[in-house]
Amino acid sequence: MGEMPHLKALVERHDASEFTVFGINTDADADMFRSRREEDGIHWPNIFAGGTDGEAPKAWGVRAYPTMYVLDAEGVIRAINPRGKELEAVVDKLVAEAAAGR
Repeated sequence: MGEMPHLKALVERHDASEFTVFGINTDADADMFRSRREEDGIHWPNIFAGGTDGEAPKAWGVRAYPTMYVLDAEGVIRAINPRGKELEAVVDKLVAEAAAGR
């Protein structure tokens, strides 16, 4: 959960049309997932996968948690597991690239 402050800051700083966080939760307890999501103020899209062997973790090759992928406006993976200020820099760069291309 150490990345949560950075994710929240990014979500607050960018319009939803510029940047979206999408989460996949692999905890075993759906009620706990919903409770923690509310307690932590996570309001971006999240799905509950119900475990680490679900379709989403397998499809994306998730082997450690948290795993983060940053995709550009075309859906191309541009960064894997950026953290902290690096995550903010990658997102800011891609938002600027997308804005320049409009």
